[in-house]
Amino acid sequence: MTSSTELDTGLPLDMIIFGGMGDLAMRKLLPALYMAYLHGNLPPSTRILSTGRQEFDRSAYLAHVQEHSRSFIAESNFNEQTWNGFLNLLVYVRLDVQQAADFNTLAEASRGGAQRVFYLSTAPSLFITICDKLSEAGLVDRNARVVLEKPLGRDLPSAIDINEAVGRHFAESQIYRIDHYLGKETVQNLMVLRFGNSILEPLWRAPNISSVQITVAEEVGVGSRAGFYDSTGAMRDMVQNHLLQLLCIVAMEPPTSLTPDAVRDEKLKVIRSLRRFRLADIARDTVRGQYGHGVSGNQEVPGYLEESNVPPDSKTETFVALRAHVDTWRWSKVPFYLRTGKRMARRSSKIVVEFANPPFPLFPETPGGVANRLVIELQPEEAIKLQVMAKQPGTGMKMQQVELNLDLQSAFQQRRAEAYERLLIDVVRGRLTHFMRRDELEAAWEWADPIINGWGTLDEKPHSYAAGSWGPAEAFALLARDGFSWIE
Repeated sequence: MTSSTELDTGLPLDMIIFGGMGDLAMRKLLPALYMAYLHGNLPPSTRILSTGRQEFDRSAYLAHVQEHSRSFIAESNFNEQTWNGFLNLLVYVRLDVQQAADFNTLAEASRGGAQRVFYLSTAPSLFITICDKLSEAGLVDRNARVVLEKPLGRDLPSAIDINEAVGRHFAESQIYRIDHYLGKETVQNLMVLRFGNSILEPLWRAPNISSVQITVAEEVGVGSRAGFYDSTGAMRDMVQNHLLQLLCIVAMEPPTSLTPDAVRDEKLKVIRSLRRFRLADIARDTVRGQYGHGVSGNQEVPGYLEESNVPPDSKTETFVALRAHVDTWRWSKVPFYLRTGKRMARRSSKIVVEFANPPFPLFPETPGGVANRLVIELQPEEAIKLQVMAKQPGTGMKMQQVELNLDLQSAFQQRRAEAYERLLIDVVRGRLTHFMRRDELEAAWEWADPIINGWGTLDEKPHSYAAGSWGPAEAFALLARDGFSWIE
């Protein structure tokens, strides 16, 4: 295991994962914790306690981890000796969250005097029960921290209920509402790009910027999550959290400092400045879609209604596109186009900031105008590209778009940690900046709920789109009305 700088805490760590046998724990959390261990970013005497309902002894649990988690660690990062050392940190505790006695068993397994981090990788409906029983078992103290996975609730009332219940046992400074998009290197780099460079800040406003696009496209379908997804949909699963958080970072004013509350105060102002949707706005400025049969990854795939555990008459959206407005001086009349969907043409997450054309068309022969864009790619690769116009070689003054490309992979020699690894280290070290505050979360639901309720009032089926496409035609018409098009 490599060395690291001195850690912030002197306490041993007990990381306790509820839902520790689940998909998220195996694919993301344990590999992220292995990477943190590999690079010396876990405190000495760390233990990772995974809870589940299965009747596993230690050897059966470790075999399960070997089978379901090991493959999510890149071969370039795998070291057999380090992996075996990491496995020695793992403890399995059989626990049914409905049984108070099982929490007493967990209390016996946890060490007195350790800093406990409770990671709630379960359905949000279990958060209240888990926190109540943790407190009853005497597991919550002033050093404890709790991590809440999204979506936190399914609407504003349920989010308030969860926040109230968790807040009875944990102070706000102990609560980490996680959105893994905020752990991505390029998202955090956006803060530096905006506020650390005098070139961009004077231009980062209307009328210099004509539009902003935020796309989070997934190639996969709902798969084994169909039962959960059908009661959730793309608006709750992606827009209310991931896309809205990206919008906040693009649109926020400079914070007075990088302290957690200073940054989150500015993000909250953005959410509260979002124009609320009336029913007529919902009908005009939002598009719901649902993928049908198609071809993805060179294979035929079923439509959403053909997935197992999906009702044949489901109206749940797997795609959302909408036009939003931030009603501030900086963003007056600048549309923000948000788009997310499953079974899209490819996996792609990006932010596109389109700058306004020059006021006088000096080069009128240029097709499509003078397109200057800042493209921030989040996945599958992370990069920042500035698209500018340049003269084509030869006679005449014909122009062509070229890219000034900051390849973050080659620009820095340091290893680039994955989002969950970075955020888990932040939790251990008590850094709250990249986690949502309660008022921020509730303001997001205040904006999203009228859209979801409006769809219920309109009672229309989602527009169909073929799996492997870029979504329904209506999403392209949404931008075409304003003279824009999606940047793929």
